[in-house]
Amino acid sequence: MYVNPQHPFTDPEAVYSLMASHPLGAWVCHGQHGLIANHLPFFLDRSRGPHGTLIGHVSRANTVWRELGPARPSVVMFQGPQAYITPGWYPGKAEHGKVVPTWNYVVAHAHGVARAIDDRGWLLDMLNRLADVHEAGRPAPWRVGDAPASFIDKLLRAIVGIEIPIDRLEGKLKVSQDEAMPDRLGTVRGLQEQASDEAGLMADLVMQAIKADAAG
Repeated sequence: MYVNPQHPFTDPEAVYSLMASHPLGAWVCHGQHGLIANHLPFFLDRSRGPHGTLIGHVSRANTVWRELGPARPSVVMFQGPQAYITPGWYPGKAEHGKVVPTWNYVVAHAHGVARAIDDRGWLLDMLNRLADVHEAGRPAPWRVGDAPASFIDKLLRAIVGIEIPIDRLEGKLKVSQDEAMPDRLGTVRGLQEQASDEAGLMADLVMQAIKADAAG
């Protein structure tokens, strides 16, 4: 991934936080006949490996698990907040007109070699961990054990586990760092006026970058 020197995103804790808050990863790997892309919710086990291990599952009918091998690297892309940025928010538009639209976004890429796991105990543990993470904080959290055992057994036979020890992490934080300060502040105001949670999150990221630059 190309990362402009003005768009670094290298703080491991921030990268892990992005992956945890946006767990639906776009997973791309090499198959026998070219690239294969899938979208999977991943659980990040930070206790395993220097950069952690991604854990998930696919349908047994999805042939990707049969095509994995030690010489076939993978990348999983996690997309955080993103937003179109109009030059109409920039004071520079009226002052000199030398402004154009852009797109702000934050992403994390996890690289590693994926392997398939077809083990009932592993699969059940994985499902429990996924449910516990995503049900946390709900008034009445759902647990795997809430469903009939025979039903869970049937589902376990229909999936295959995917495990990706992370060899390398990349991140990119493009939040208007390369714009003039008045235009950056105009971007914050414009985003805050949008009626969407994602625009609000992006406004916060742009403002955080402004404060970091001021402090540095």
